Amino acid sequence: MTLAKNMILATAFALSAPVFAGGTHSRGHGFPAGEPGAAAEATRTITVELHDNYYEPEQIEVSAGETVRFVLENKGNLVHEFNIGTPSMHEAHQEEMMMMVEHGVIQGGKLNHHMMEMDMGNGHTMKHDDPNSVLLEPGKSGEITWTFSKEGNIEFACNVPGHYQAGMYGDVKFK
Repeated sequence: MTLAKNMILATAFALSAPVFAGGTHSRGHGFPAGEPGAAAEATRTITVELHDNYYEPEQIEVSAGETVRFVLENKGNLVHEFNIGTPSMHEAHQEEMMMMVEHGVIQGGKLNHHMMEMDMGNGHTMKHDDPNSVLLEPGKSGEITWTFSKEGNIEFACNVPGHYQAGMYGDVKFK
């Protein structure tokens, strides 16, 4: 890369840092959708398959205060996300996900792991390592353990650009 291209790339990353610094995730501030749970405290395990562009199951039932271990399997051909949050959290998170596409982190059916590690300024990266979310390449699996501390308007969703809009979200219903 030429020096000019490196400068443009560095400027783009520097300008995007405030978006990550402001964040839509609630690190250290609590989540309106609950909080990370300890796997040892999970009362049950729910397996969720991520397809192009839907989840199986499309809805889950939980009790307020319940801790659930989610086993997530990407059965699709594209990168997908499982993210627990409120509709407004998903809307805000979609902006971050768009930046991940624009910067080449998400590339259709694969992730550029090197780009995820790059420093965006102030110690922020595109790692996508929040406790309420997993980003998976096709054929990969992951886990989240989550405590649904109180009832609320909560859903799980894929915020990769266009996926939520195509219907890749599901409701969390309280018993």
